[in-house]
Amino acid sequence: MTVKSGTEFHIPAVIMRGGTSKGVYLLESDLPKDRETWDEILLRMMGSPDKKQIDGLGGSQSVTSKVAIVGPSARGDADVDYTFAQVSVDKPIVSYKGNCGNISSGVGPFAIEKGLVRAGDGITTVRIYNTNTDKIIAADVETKDGKVVYDGDFSIAGVPGTASPIRLKFIEPAGTLGRGLLPTGREVDVLEVPGYGPVEVSIVDAANPLVFARAKDLGLTGRELPEEINGDEETSALLEAVRGLAAVKLGLIKDYRNSAWETPGIPKMTFVAEPEDYQASDGTVIKKGEIDLLSRMMSMQKAHPSYAMTGAMCTAAALVIPGSVVNQVCGGETDPQFIRIGHPGGILECGVDYETEGGLPAILDTFGFRTANLIMEGVARISR
Repeated sequence: MTVKSGTEFHIPAVIMRGGTSKGVYLLESDLPKDRETWDEILLRMMGSPDKKQIDGLGGSQSVTSKVAIVGPSARGDADVDYTFAQVSVDKPIVSYKGNCGNISSGVGPFAIEKGLVRAGDGITTVRIYNTNTDKIIAADVETKDGKVVYDGDFSIAGVPGTASPIRLKFIEPAGTLGRGLLPTGREVDVLEVPGYGPVEVSIVDAANPLVFARAKDLGLTGRELPEEINGDEETSALLEAVRGLAAVKLGLIKDYRNSAWETPGIPKMTFVAEPEDYQASDGTVIKKGEIDLLSRMMSMQKAHPSYAMTGAMCTAAALVIPGSVVNQVCGGETDPQFIRIGHPGGILECGVDYETEGGLPAILDTFGFRTANLIMEGVARISR
């Protein structure tokens, strides 16, 4: 960080696409040591609160208003430490609760670019310690001549074109809240939604805590596109109420009506349904036989345009929990090594390795593939 005057300072920054998200990547050493100042800096950098984020680097959606803060790790099992910050678009809020799997996919390339990890030829594995969840992520990044290879022929739904694949493995991802895979101790909980009635949910914590509900129990089909959900105030309010009640159940807040302010990022609201033909956001028709379940996620009170990578990891873990909402929807016949989630952007493939202990699975790891791209490197001017 370079202080230019009493009213502004400059911070080196990299803008990267990680998976289906885009964010600003910073070296922790370039930020003040006093973390209490970070919120103000990140809000100014991204241009929040403003629904257009016109005066900052944010892109006016939750998936483009994210920050990765990276530095060398002192841990023996990690190369770098990574803190994720979700910067609210229209509220003066920066949330450090939970992680973003898509942004995680850019951490390995960024660490190599900044010399935090030495790259070789072939595949360079970057061991990432996520401070938000106290978990390790192993990212396999393609490298050549000591540099990151961004170009390739691998594609992911929700991103145009192709790029080099990055394999992410979330190691022992369960219990980011410190209360295990099932933080309430039950495969299914019943939430009494005021003005609506009881809704069965599964609250599962792997990579990030998610609350899963059946689409039909919410008056939905699972085929909805983001604009349909965002444009329906009653549906949006119902989904946030369910999420808020789950947050109360988890002890994150006391009043479900305060969820958007007090815990906007977690748990992540997700509703699922049995496979059906549907049309993705780009007009592509996804056939029933191409997917194992339909799923839609919410992100910062808006419908996710595709699917969060940590959401996919948690969905994979939920699938192998007997009796969970996801397990019931999939019918117990899905290959846990090859799970196909139908989301608004297309299909996301993921998997899970686990062992069974007394009927409840012990999640060894969850995994999937993403891509990343370095878009811009420069200096951000932050006015005080």
